Amino acid sequence: MNIKDQLTQYYRWLRQYGINDSHSGNASVRDGDDIWITPTGACADTLQANELVRCDLHSHFGGGASLDAPMHVMVYQKNPDARAILHGHGAYSVALTLDGKDFEPEDFEGRYYFPCVPVLDIPHKDYLRDAPQKVAEQLADYRVVIVRGHGIYAQAETLNLAYKWICSLELSAKTAWLAAQIKT
Repeated sequence: MNIKDQLTQYYRWLRQYGINDSHSGNASVRDGDDIWITPTGACADTLQANELVRCDLHSHFGGGASLDAPMHVMVYQKNPDARAILHGHGAYSVALTLDGKDFEPEDFEGRYYFPCVPVLDIPHKDYLRDAPQKVAEQLADYRVVIVRGHGIYAQAETLNLAYKWICSLELSAKTAWLAAQIKT
């Protein structure tokens, strides 16, 4: 399967397994200096590989690229090992971090993969201006980061690994939420 078909498949899985709704989140993959990204407002259920938008490492953004395209490019610029970025709106991850505190998973797998997940507080009105720099800085040091009230960004050397990180984080957040219900 070619890289664009793979990206489309992983974006669909984010929807299929409850990380995103039908039109939320975004995803990209780097192929040399080319970056393929989901278009703004893409429907995960119907997106085709030929609808992906080409950007590049030199900050050229193809028409119709996701609003997060500048962030994706900046993450790739700051982290040369990154080859894939997935963005999701996992309900448990978002809900558990609305207080703005960094998330420390309590489950074994979560603590093993990411003992501490930074939570960035970026006001809605400043998101497009500030998020690229802030998220890229954190993803240079962490596998995942959460923007408070918005969602998860995961970066990795492969789409499969980025998918693992985003799904593992959401499961850790769900586990923490369930554990909190038992304690009350």
